[in-house]
Amino acid sequence: MGSVDTSAIRSTRGIRYATAGRFSAPERVPYTPGDELGVSGPMAPQVPGMLEQLLGSDVSNMSEDCLFLDVFSPEGAAPGSLPVLVWIHGGAYLNGSGSVQWYDGSRLAARGAVVVTINYRLGALGFLGQGNWGTLDQIAALEWVQAHVAGFGGDPGNVTIFGESAGGSAVVSLMAAPSARGLFHRAWAMSPSINQLRDTPTAECWQAEFFGAAGVASLDEARTLSLDEILAAQSKVITIPSVNYDMFTPAAGGLGLSDDLLGDAASNPVPFSVGTNRDENLLFLAFDPTYSQATTEQWVAHSERQFGEAAAEARAAYEAARPGATPLQLIAAAQTDHVFRRPAQRLCEAREAAGNASWMYWFTWASPAFGGMLGSAHALDIPFAFENLDAPGASMLLGDDAALHGLASRFADEIAAFAAKGAGSWTAFDTDERATLRLDTTVELLHDPEPSLRSLHA
Repeated sequence: MGSVDTSAIRSTRGIRYATAGRFSAPERVPYTPGDELGVSGPMAPQVPGMLEQLLGSDVSNMSEDCLFLDVFSPEGAAPGSLPVLVWIHGGAYLNGSGSVQWYDGSRLAARGAVVVTINYRLGALGFLGQGNWGTLDQIAALEWVQAHVAGFGGDPGNVTIFGESAGGSAVVSLMAAPSARGLFHRAWAMSPSINQLRDTPTAECWQAEFFGAAGVASLDEARTLSLDEILAAQSKVITIPSVNYDMFTPAAGGLGLSDDLLGDAASNPVPFSVGTNRDENLLFLAFDPTYSQATTEQWVAHSERQFGEAAAEARAAYEAARPGATPLQLIAAAQTDHVFRRPAQRLCEAREAAGNASWMYWFTWASPAFGGMLGSAHALDIPFAFENLDAPGASMLLGDDAALHGLASRFADEIAAFAAKGAGSWTAFDTDERATLRLDTTVELLHDPEPSLRSLHA
């Protein structure tokens, strides 16, 4: 059960916002109320992973014709009266869709908002080389919002983009997209995979790998491949070792994006909130037999790879900050800070230097599921942000602690209030105090949490 009444929330599903040919920019299409499918549109072609199936993705409904969105809106809202929240789903730019049940926007909408969840092209079909067609899809969806959301009660002058993981880094990339300026007015990034954002040379290298795997020499030849052949080649490419898992992701300097994604995101004056989970990388390591039974020797070896000459200092700092942690948890903590936490902090530091306001939070509630092995893992915060603790599969990860309902209500309240007011309810980030809202069954404002760990990641 949620803390708000959703009986007056209308869901309008399967709205086409654009069409697109393969490896081509999207083209907007006219929309008239009543044109929608009545059910959510097909998801982008993909090879769904474990998490997507857990989230309830309909893996039987995939199509290259996937540029659809869903709208959740309060009945009877005056045209143009409510803040708008546009959700960009995660999935490493390879998986997911906007229509999974974890992303049902009814309870956020019941807080006085219009919620829009979107599909965009994924993998090679969305992010091959410098294509950035998936980013262009996101911009086309925001253009649809500008043109049509008032009819659902939404204010096109008050649009917040928000997303998690790849969706969070997509939020950051849109802050550096010249043609997205004016299409949104606040931004909220949950666990953004900022390191996935890549430069042009990296994008070109991965495009060459894809061409080799697909047995083609050009984009024109790739257009002639069957969908199965494209997904097969894509699957080969993602098995190649990669530091940042950036085979098919937004490319700086590519279509629709500036040459300096993080610099331009820092200089974008829209109010920005960003947070990470304490144990993000446990999701990826806890079920990996290489790490699940990690030993002290593995922790030492990992620290030497990650920190070099500072390995002994790093081990001491992590072991002091996380007393009683297992080698697996210590490895995950070091990875989490490198991949998620410090990139988010650096972006806020750069935004402060540019004179732009940011609000940081830290989600630390640890799941008891699987004997506690997940901790506060990546994606664990999603059902809290939407207050969808009863979504399919959520209880398996969360358990049924009554205190969780208070945390979910608070998290969803914060997102809705940020959309309405353009500011967090807590102190904005600066490099003196480093104010960070800790979200757990007890919510508290921290100042520079775990500075000994921050200093290890310059």
